[in-house]
Amino acid sequence: MTDTLKDFRSICRKIICIGRNYSEHAKELGNVVPSQPIIFMKPPTALVIEPNDIKIPSDWDELHHEVELGVIINKTCQNVSKEEAEENIGGYCLALDMTSRKIQDDLKKQGHPWLLSKGFDTSCPCGDFIEKNQIDLSSVNLWLNVNGNIKQNGHTCDMIFSVPDLIVFISKYITLEHGDLILTGTPSGVGPVKRGDQITAGINGKDDFKYSMKFNVV
Repeated sequence: MTDTLKDFRSICRKIICIGRNYSEHAKELGNVVPSQPIIFMKPPTALVIEPNDIKIPSDWDELHHEVELGVIINKTCQNVSKEEAEENIGGYCLALDMTSRKIQDDLKKQGHPWLLSKGFDTSCPCGDFIEKNQIDLSSVNLWLNVNGNIKQNGHTCDMIFSVPDLIVFISKYITLEHGDLILTGTPSGVGPVKRGDQITAGINGKDDFKYSMKFNVV
């Protein structure tokens, strides 16, 4: 089963994302810290891998970067307990939640859903499969730089809702399936990128484990 999960990007049926899961990120956007997870989704067509580019839609000027820990589900699960939640984690990945903040804000003001601002093609750059034993969920370091300048540098210990708590909450309402991807939220430091910029993002896990990826914005 792990072998098929290593190809999760081609079998993923849904990408479930968590908003405002780091208190400092909620504050930097002027939002209240949530009392329960905020969930939204991206279609699988949002996925993009190296060496492909992040493409800003032709009628938009910029996007915001958000670096996140991705959790890959290894089997169908519904309404699981916290004790069962970790058994449903097949592995991890590094991912970005690319967002048009302007489109998102405009849609929110009109009371409309804001999938367009986060679900467009190439809005979910994603790295390779990371084995479970490479990650200690209590101390993962996530970082991101733009054109060599560090913009985000956070740790999963600052999450409001832990990964097991997220799986419990999501599976209460939405059945999770083999190969599904959960983006667990971003630390503070989000900001704009424009065409011609280059994003480098990385994750530091257990012991000396490190992984990074690089994308051009076009």
